Amino acid sequence: MWIGLLYYFNFVQIPNMPKIPDEQKPAIGKVIAPAALFWFRWAAMATLGFGIALAGARGYLISAYTFNLAPSASFSGSFVVFIGIGMWLATIMWFNVWFVIWPNQQKALNIGNKYPDLAADAKAKAGRTAMLFSRTNTFLSVPMLVAMTGAQTLG
Repeated sequence: MWIGLLYYFNFVQIPNMPKIPDEQKPAIGKVIAPAALFWFRWAAMATLGFGIALAGARGYLISAYTFNLAPSASFSGSFVVFIGIGMWLATIMWFNVWFVIWPNQQKALNIGNKYPDLAADAKAKAGRTAMLFSRTNTFLSVPMLVAMTGAQTLG
């Protein structure tokens, strides 16, 4: 769900916003985007949380996050290094969602009416920051997915 919403924002919503008539844009900014951002950030949390729990339960959490500096007896070095790369990329992406994209989207769209007096240029800057970090996550998602899926062939 997390990656699907990431791709929705970057390949559907952002490129098509200029095509939407101005009178219809409030529906996106006040209804669709806040709902999608809710699921986006909680899907990121669930993905990271379940991934960490799985790695812990299977016994390779520390080995993966340290790139096998703390070896696991049950898993090969190449597996934990590869899965560790994917886990670090996912962690960076999660951080971007929660601490950069979400706070800036709240400002740009005035989600929850937390920023009713924010100047237009500050909203635009927040929107641009959120978009750039979302694009960064889109870029990082490819090697993250390759590492996560490819590690299974090494285990």
